[in-house]
Amino acid sequence: MTDTKIFCRQAEGDWTDLGGGNRRRVLLYTDELMMVEFAFEKGGIGALHSHPHVQASYVAEGRFEVTVGDLTEVLVAGDSFIAPSNVVHGVKALEEGRLVDSFTPHRADFLS
Repeated sequence: MTDTKIFCRQAEGDWTDLGGGNRRRVLLYTDELMMVEFAFEKGGIGALHSHPHVQASYVAEGRFEVTVGDLTEVLVAGDSFIAPSNVVHGVKALEEGRLVDSFTPHRADFLS
């Protein structure tokens, strides 16, 4: 546990530009769990996709149209959702906003 980063401050972490006004930064991770912040400009799209990781997402700011499987809802700051393993999901930012996502296990593809 001594090699694991335990705390992350608001100003820490490098942002990765994802195009289309979207960015992400990995906050913290272990082999079992990862926390990632995503920032979206109004109209930004998190394209429909799936992955083997279970994902839990918290809307930190803004308003998003969220699709998980066959369900679509509008979520606002303070709301959250889960995308089960291998279920297609995606978001559209209805206004500028941020999501904080947790993945289990961690997303190795976000570390390269």
